[in-house]
Amino acid sequence: MFPGWLQILLVLVLVILLFGRGKISELMGDVAKGIRSFRDGLADEGDEDADDPKEIEGEVRSESATNDAEKSRDAQ
Repeated sequence: MFPGWLQILLVLVLVILLFGRGKISELMGDVAKGIRSFRDGLADEGDEDADDPKEIEGEVRSESATNDAEKSRDAQ
């Protein structure tokens, strides 16, 4: 059983009366900023992995050197 449109409208009116339009718009703005920040974080995560060198047993190696070492180990 789903609520009817009249019940949904009544709940919305009560929420607006309790919190006010300003507080609700501020909350929605904060939610939008959070979503935007999350998407930017996901996009930046992929870029950082390729740029950062890996540390292996006290040595710092670049990504290409690590891949070359793995390929030579697999060939043996």
